[in-house]
Amino acid sequence: MPMPNPAPFFLKEPLMSVSMYRLSVPVLLRGLGVLQRYVDLAERHAQDKGLDPQTLVDARLAPDMFGFAAQIQRASDTAKNTIGRLSDIVPPKMADDETTLAQLRERIAATQRFLHSVDASALDGAQDRAVSLSAGKLKADFNGSDYLLTFALPNFFFHVATAHAILRQQGVAVGKLDYLGPFDTKETAAA
Repeated sequence: MPMPNPAPFFLKEPLMSVSMYRLSVPVLLRGLGVLQRYVDLAERHAQDKGLDPQTLVDARLAPDMFGFAAQIQRASDTAKNTIGRLSDIVPPKMADDETTLAQLRERIAATQRFLHSVDASALDGAQDRAVSLSAGKLKADFNGSDYLLTFALPNFFFHVATAHAILRQQGVAVGKLDYLGPFDTKETAAA
């Protein structure tokens, strides 16, 4: 069943002159940094409470939802595959076999390394690149800007927010500021 074009009215007009690189790579890197912090907080929580860290790795909000590890894997996949689709660079394949906090930390770091390796010029013209998705019931065709703004970023942040909610449900002291991440306006302006 094809998805209707969910683009809000403001996306039907040309984007202001903000590069696709700036709209994607720094935003995804920031979200991955938030996930790194979540792994650190989960590890500290397990140590402080004398818990088996595996409890947090496997925790999920509901029986039919992915657990903490899978939320990080999906966010990682979304980040690297988004940039791959928008740049025509083949992203690294990852086995989705992480079962420890240390392995999740490395998965996030590997995704960050890939994003850091992408030159901004690789996304020149990406707003007009055709992106087709087909996974299960999902079948959708986008131009690059609609793909990024109406599918990829919302999907990425769904998994980041769900990882946050899982830790919160498990008693880890995470709050809104942890989700928002550090604010460094100099770094953001330079991106």
